[in-house]
Amino acid sequence: MSEFKHNTAHSGQAERFQLHKTVVLVGMMGAGKTAVGRALAARLGVPFLDSDAEIESAANMTIPEIFARDGEAFFRSKESQIIGRLLDEEKGILSTGGGAFLAEDNRRMISDRGASVWLRADLGVLWNRVKHKDTRPLLRTADPYATLSGLYEARVPIYEQADLVANSDGETAIEDMVDRVITALVTRPDILERI
Repeated sequence: MSEFKHNTAHSGQAERFQLHKTVVLVGMMGAGKTAVGRALAARLGVPFLDSDAEIESAANMTIPEIFARDGEAFFRSKESQIIGRLLDEEKGILSTGGGAFLAEDNRRMISDRGASVWLRADLGVLWNRVKHKDTRPLLRTADPYATLSGLYEARVPIYEQADLVANSDGETAIEDMVDRVITALVTRPDILERI
């Protein structure tokens, strides 16, 4: 089990926690899973894992290249394998791609071996974060906003099945987002426990 100290900005006192399960961050592209995940892992002193980075490393290709060469179905299959492997490794914070949580098998695997936290952001926040990036293969369409909007409408009901939720409003600093995630996590002592 991982143990760490958390310095609260307000009291100056260090809180101590124990991480019992890998925390899997889920949500739409642009929700902040990687940025918040890295900061959360650093704050907790646990490993940061990124399923997309692991897939790229294993394939020696970028995700857009994998999508172009092998298609989304191939990518999703590899994604499930990688998430399973990462859940079995050392406990930490795992950032997943926006589509990873959509597969029922992935949701079950994450729930059985870890705990999911949905970084919930509204469509406007997501669009502002992704509209200038060309690294999103699903948005390589004639109308990327309409595509993002359609993905958002289809995915939100699935993300709502996550174990916990932290709101990402686009104005909150990453360290404050980390505080929000920790606040959500400590409501579940089977995931994160104050000691």
